[in-house]
Amino acid sequence: MIHFDIPALEKEKAHYDEKMNVDGFWNDAKSALKIVNIANQIKEKLDEYHRLFERIQSTEDVFLLLKEEKDEELQESISAEVLQLEKDIKKFETIILLSGPYDNNNAIIELHPGAGGTESQDWADMLYRMYIRYAEMHHFKVQPLDYQVGDEAGIKSASFIIKGKNAYGFLKGEKGVHRLVRISPFDASGRRHTSFASVDVTPEVTDSMDIEIQEKDLKIDTYRSSGAGGQNVNKTESAVRITHLPTGIVVSCQNERSQIQNREIAMNILKSRLILLKEQEKQKEMNKLRGEQKNIEWGSQIRSYVFCPYTMVKDHRSSFETSDVQGIMDGKLDDLIASCLRWEVQKNHA
Repeated sequence: MIHFDIPALEKEKAHYDEKMNVDGFWNDAKSALKIVNIANQIKEKLDEYHRLFERIQSTEDVFLLLKEEKDEELQESISAEVLQLEKDIKKFETIILLSGPYDNNNAIIELHPGAGGTESQDWADMLYRMYIRYAEMHHFKVQPLDYQVGDEAGIKSASFIIKGKNAYGFLKGEKGVHRLVRISPFDASGRRHTSFASVDVTPEVTDSMDIEIQEKDLKIDTYRSSGAGGQNVNKTESAVRITHLPTGIVVSCQNERSQIQNREIAMNILKSRLILLKEQEKQKEMNKLRGEQKNIEWGSQIRSYVFCPYTMVKDHRSSFETSDVQGIMDGKLDDLIASCLRWEVQKNHA
């Protein structure tokens, strides 16, 4: 288990408990709720640590017992517990790496293909499937927002919200340019192609209503939804695209049948982005929460996925490598995500 400073965390928990016991604590409900949420997150980590510690001690006691007296049934039971304990410790190690102000929030993900037409559009669609599979494996809910079908295959763009505890914390490291190397299924000559797609990850900020947006700063366009077909495609212009002129931020939503609902969702996403931008400017660390903005091209990628001539996924920040390309594309991202979180912690403490 990685180093976990229990005394420091318990001291921090006591500090917030003391704040919550002050008279008039709830006079400022918004500020009070933030403190309560932080205290609860610290408590959850401490409780899970103590639960794991007790399980480790119990397991050690059973091993000592088995040394004195053999019991095959108990041996099988404890072997299964050790395997499960290893998985739970690994999961906990990842969770305690989360310390950002929005790590506990839902994650808004946007996908955009780079240059390369059909190749890049198909690659963006593959990434879309990868994140949906990841969400399903972790029992996260997925709320589609926008899905623009490609001209021949794949997607022109897609956005969706992954809803679940720590979703943003786990997925924030996915922001950046992703590079694919493979034999193209769209090339009759069977040549190898390199494709790029960008992933943008933003936390869904619950207190985003504090952001005031002037109507004059907005450009609002409506258009017909363009889903996969059938009942998902509206015959009316219910889809909404909002451009925030001062910042250039563009958000869109077409999942709901009503234009009013789509506009409301798009506005909430815009507010989430603006409050995050405001936080970044306040801390003078524009790249800490949102990451560096890079062109979707060679040399700017954060990760490479190689299907040919060998199989490998490599994260260029954490140096994580695996030959299990299919597993990664099927959403098995836990080890990759953990490596990115460790890299982020090391970078911030360098």
